[in-house]
Amino acid sequence: MWNKKGTLLILTGLLALGLLTSCDNAKQVQDTGGQGGNSNQENANQEENGHSGHEGGHEAASNNYKAAVTSNEPVSAGTETELSIQITDSNGAPVQEFDVNHEKLLHLIIVNRDLSFFHHIHPDYMENGKFTVKTTFPAGGEYKWFADFVPKGAEGTTRSEWLRIEGEEGEASAVQPDTSLIQQVNGKEIELSLSNTLSNEEVVLSYHIRDAQTKQGISDLEPYLGAVGHVVILSADAQQYIHVHPLEEQSTGPKAEFVATFPHSGIYKIWGQFQHQGEVMTVPFVVEIQ
Repeated sequence: MWNKKGTLLILTGLLALGLLTSCDNAKQVQDTGGQGGNSNQENANQEENGHSGHEGGHEAASNNYKAAVTSNEPVSAGTETELSIQITDSNGAPVQEFDVNHEKLLHLIIVNRDLSFFHHIHPDYMENGKFTVKTTFPAGGEYKWFADFVPKGAEGTTRSEWLRIEGEEGEASAVQPDTSLIQQVNGKEIELSLSNTLSNEEVVLSYHIRDAQTKQGISDLEPYLGAVGHVVILSADAQQYIHVHPLEEQSTGPKAEFVATFPHSGIYKIWGQFQHQGEVMTVPFVVEIQ
C-alpha cells in the first residue's frame, strides 16, 4: 500500500483460492485480511490464523476494512473487463472517503501465479466505497490482486486475494534467480545491487539507471506517483508482499535507493518502476535471499 514514508504494513490472513463466482449478478472474490503500521516498508504476510497484526504498537481492530473485487460479466482471458472494487468497514458499511496516497486513492496490483505478469493500475473512485477499472488478463489461470488504500483518517490498508480467470492457460515457468542484475528496458540500462542478501536484515536496493547506448547516467528521472520510483517485492509463492519507497523521494537519478527487509529466506521477485520522458518503465529482477 502506498503510505507516506515511514509506514509499515503487515497483512495476515488465510487467502482461499477462489473463482469469480456469481453473487447477485456479480462475480465476486472476497478479501481475507490485512492491517497498517509504521516503517519505510509495507508488508503483506499470509498466515493461517486469519488475524491482523501490527508493528509500532497499533491495535489490529483499528484497521478491519475489507475489499471485494467483482465483475458484472464473465471474466475471461484476452477480453477487456470492468472490475469493481468495493471497500467496506468492520460493520460492512461502504467507506465513503479516502485519503490520497502517492497521488491516488487506490492502487491495484495484479500478478499471475508464476509472477511473469505484473500490472499496477489505479481504479477510478465512483461513490459509496466503490472503484472501477477496465483491464485485460492475458491468459487463463490463477491471479492474485493486492488493493492498497487509506480510509480517511485511518491507517493505510492492503487487501489481497487469489482469483481464477477462464481461458487457455499459458505454460508456467519456475521463478528462478537472475544470473545478472542488469536489464535493458525502453532504451535504458538498469542495474540493481543489494547491500546484502540476508533475511530479517535491512537490505539497501540500489538502482543505477543509464542510457543503454551511451552508458551515461540518467539524471532527469521524473516523479512517478510523487517519488523517484516505487518497488514492489513478492515471494515466489506470492505469500510475502513488500512495498517500499525510496530513501530520497525527490531524487532524479541516476541512482535510486530503497531499503527493504525480507521476512524469510527464499526466492523473491522485485519490480522497480520509474518514469523518464513521460514513459513509465517496469524493471523486474529475481533474487535469492539467505
